[in-house]
Amino acid sequence: MPSLSALKQTAFAPGLQAGEADALVAASGLRVRDERVRGRGAGLNMSGRYELEAREVFDDGWNSLEDLAPFKTEVQIEKPRTVITRNQSPDLSFDRSINPYRGCEHGCIYCFARPTHAYMGLSAGVDFEARLFAKPDAPRLLERELSRPGYKVQPIAIGTNTDPYQPVERRWRIMRQLLEVLEAAGHPVGIVTKSALVTRDIDILSRMASKGLARVALSVTTLDRKLSRTMEPRAAAPDKRLEAIRALTEAGIPVSVMVAPVIPGLNDHEIERILDSAKAAGADAAGYILLRLPIEVSPLFRDWLLRHYPDRYRHVMSLIRSMRGGKDYDAEFGKRMRGTGPYAWQISRRFDMTAKRLGLNLRKAPLRIDQFVPPHGEGVQLSLL
Repeated sequence: MPSLSALKQTAFAPGLQAGEADALVAASGLRVRDERVRGRGAGLNMSGRYELEAREVFDDGWNSLEDLAPFKTEVQIEKPRTVITRNQSPDLSFDRSINPYRGCEHGCIYCFARPTHAYMGLSAGVDFEARLFAKPDAPRLLERELSRPGYKVQPIAIGTNTDPYQPVERRWRIMRQLLEVLEAAGHPVGIVTKSALVTRDIDILSRMASKGLARVALSVTTLDRKLSRTMEPRAAAPDKRLEAIRALTEAGIPVSVMVAPVIPGLNDHEIERILDSAKAAGADAAGYILLRLPIEVSPLFRDWLLRHYPDRYRHVMSLIRSMRGGKDYDAEFGKRMRGTGPYAWQISRRFDMTAKRLGLNLRKAPLRIDQFVPPHGEGVQLSLL
């Protein structure tokens, strides 16, 4: 970790927005000790934005910080009333999704879902990675919701917020149970993950895919193992994700690759290489999303960037702001996924031209919705016939 003097030298360099230098130096004093967050993405654990009190860990002069144990992953049970989440966003290709977990152990520093932990009174920083919530009732709730009279079938997206195949899924197996419910009902599903654990469920996914009911998207952010381990510490290594694409494709499951997020000045030079590698592994479609820095994600990402790539800090943030109207983020529909301006246009053109050259996105068949049979869920009156 850089010394405070080094942080000040970087923070007060030209090119930073007003007040940003002070914020960065202040954040350096809020960082969690390295030994406590080894293997985590975030270096901060500020209080949730809805809390009445803000708490700060500091050394009282007796080396008390040395007594604090490293953060360990804790999983609590969440009991929601429903499991299907609806949205009306014009930027999204789906209108419903399922999240079997809240929080994500992958620890991706750029994750736009981090701010949701504030609703639980927790931090978007280390808490998001270490204090997770599992929904073991999700399969039962899904069966009940699919059984409701008047339910209109459309593909369900899983993995759009937090990863359904994050490490804790090995023990909880909630995602696999959800797939069992969807397969039995003939319900289409689209999955987004950056975990090779998805290959565990090839048996179910291949049967669904043979009926046009399943598609998987693997997120490949970088092919640089060092950058990946730093930026998304507990996610599968890039080569493992490519192997997963190959295994899924060989099982007859259509696979897309998501270059997400594209971070200008950090991984945007890899767009062509990632698409080439994914196509060689069997992917037939591709997409990308520009880095998003909503609410608490911005200070977390900036702190991470300053710690690991201080020499690139000003350049990366300058490029990001050039595509966000001078701000760290613009949440306006139609702009938030792609950005605006010359650099954003250049990224879009490079992606489109490479995808076209490789023959990606040419024959992406829609998932079928004509095979749905409502399950006999809990509380549903059976037919007398």
